[in-house]
Amino acid sequence: MLDVRVDKQGLAFLAPPGGGAAGGCATHAFKTRSDEPAYAALPPSSGAQVNQWGKSIQLVEDDDKLAGQSLKINDSAAIGTNPDRYKQHGFHFTADNCIACHACEAACSEKNDLPAHISFRSVGYVEGGSYPDYRRVNISMACNHCDDPVCLKGCPTRAYTKFAEYGAVLQDPDICFGCGYCTWVCPYNAPQLDPNKGEVSKCNMCVDRLEVGLKPACVSACLAGALDFGVVETAPANRVQTKLAIPGFPDPEITHPNIRFQQTRDLPREMHRTDSMPLIYVKKEEADKVRYRPQVADQPLERQWNLNKLSSREDPIVIFTLISQTVVGAFLILFLAPPASLEVLSFAAHPVAHTTLLFGLLALETFALVLSTAHLGKPHRFYRAFYNLRYSPVSREIAAIAVFYNAMAIYTLLLAVPGLFSWLLPHALMQGLQAFSGWLAAAAGPVAVYAMYRIYRIKARPFWDHWQVLASFCGSMLTLGSLTVAMVYAGVLMAQREPFAHLLALLAWPMALGLVIEGSGLIAHARDLNRRGGEAAASHLKQRTTFGKTYVLRNIGLALGIASVAALGAVRLDGVPGLAAWVFAAALIVATAFIGRALFYVLVIPTTMPGAFFWRNQGFEDHARATGLARMPQVGVLPDAH
Repeated sequence: MLDVRVDKQGLAFLAPPGGGAAGGCATHAFKTRSDEPAYAALPPSSGAQVNQWGKSIQLVEDDDKLAGQSLKINDSAAIGTNPDRYKQHGFHFTADNCIACHACEAACSEKNDLPAHISFRSVGYVEGGSYPDYRRVNISMACNHCDDPVCLKGCPTRAYTKFAEYGAVLQDPDICFGCGYCTWVCPYNAPQLDPNKGEVSKCNMCVDRLEVGLKPACVSACLAGALDFGVVETAPANRVQTKLAIPGFPDPEITHPNIRFQQTRDLPREMHRTDSMPLIYVKKEEADKVRYRPQVADQPLERQWNLNKLSSREDPIVIFTLISQTVVGAFLILFLAPPASLEVLSFAAHPVAHTTLLFGLLALETFALVLSTAHLGKPHRFYRAFYNLRYSPVSREIAAIAVFYNAMAIYTLLLAVPGLFSWLLPHALMQGLQAFSGWLAAAAGPVAVYAMYRIYRIKARPFWDHWQVLASFCGSMLTLGSLTVAMVYAGVLMAQREPFAHLLALLAWPMALGLVIEGSGLIAHARDLNRRGGEAAASHLKQRTTFGKTYVLRNIGLALGIASVAALGAVRLDGVPGLAAWVFAAALIVATAFIGRALFYVLVIPTTMPGAFFWRNQGFEDHARATGLARMPQVGVLPDAH
């Protein structure tokens, strides 16, 4: 068990009790060999005081109370004697030397006893030029133990810690409940979600080896001297560069990673990925340096349906977000309409319909919450979602949803079955509590929708990092919430032989407004994706090609939804023809919403490292599953896409 401590930057958290060993992956007290080679020993620091981001390399002062304490690796009280123990360490990769032998991958997997489908370190590459002058750059990448670890801030369970010792960012799978949010926010694909175990794990910097003065296993195994390790900004022997990036490496501004590069060979203007990502890297002159920036690759504009590919691991989240936004919107209509003089929606006017709808909304939201919990790798640990309210947008979303759900439940019970509480509370107090809970739910609902939106403002996923997400979520809240109330009350009024056209004409306004807001966001989104280029433009290319026909269908459905709602609101049909027309419009709007939300999750292309022809290649993974190769464990592809 770890005695987890924070560094002086305040980034680390005190881990909840019951955690495992550091990093959770074979970090036992390491025993050195009598014939340990010299190249495996940690080198001394060059004496640099700050890194290239202006942050101090010394993480705590020598007289700090944190200094001289044990990491308690597997309950061992031993303390490393490395004089640089409290300095930020990092990897150094000499791209000119890497021969893509994958020895670093093998050493890491062996030390951490990883299954074939999980790899803390992976080797990909980019290539360019033409025969006979063809160039290739290999990239070996694991966790970069960043100065600004977005995985740590995003994790709702506080499974991550940035240690003052070596600056290691460690993760404890025993605390993780398998939501996978850290895999979304990390630009380097460092955290690995294992669907079989339902938990995330990642590179632990081999802190057990560091404690006895040895470099990480991957570094010691490198045959060509490409991968090295030490105090950050300390270039290895015979190295002259400590670059922050090379072709194929994501923007280091996102997390300030602790990895440095050397790459001196001249490269072509364009470098191409060999995996299925439609990206190339183009040389750009920027100020006093040259950078390779991602651009979308030229590709034939051939539209396809690929409806079967709309399904993903995030299917429960598709349903959860749509239902939650529907419930929030419907409750706001029910609660705010009577004070706005729409008496037909009041409890007094139709007590049975009003109460039934409120309980129906509670049942829907209960189903959505259960579904979101089932999406976790370890659903029984759902309560850990509240551990990181200070930093994690996931924690804040769950907290806001919990406040809304409970406030709505209290309001519904006090309104519908006051007899349950009359023996306990005076009438005046009960009315006051009812009003308070109603207004609390009305305030918490939109806050919850906004908190959902904040989850997706991820720099490592440019397709999501746009205000269109808020437009989509708010649009769904207005449209689907109003539509739910409209269809229920249309049925109730028709059954009572009362006209409903006037009510639906009024509710058509928020429906149409929601659709227009979402449509406006989508137009701006498509324009901005192309303008931003890189992974953003690649996602837009994907939605115009791989899912091109589905994308067009969604857009047509959205336009028809706006037109049908506007027309029905203006014509004001009553009776069976009116109800039939509204049912058709509702089916169209709901189907369009589900298609659009499914596209939202499958179109995103992260700013992750390039893969290889077989490894970390989505195209190969799809091929392996289609042909049965995935049934061979050594292929490293799980048979199910999860």
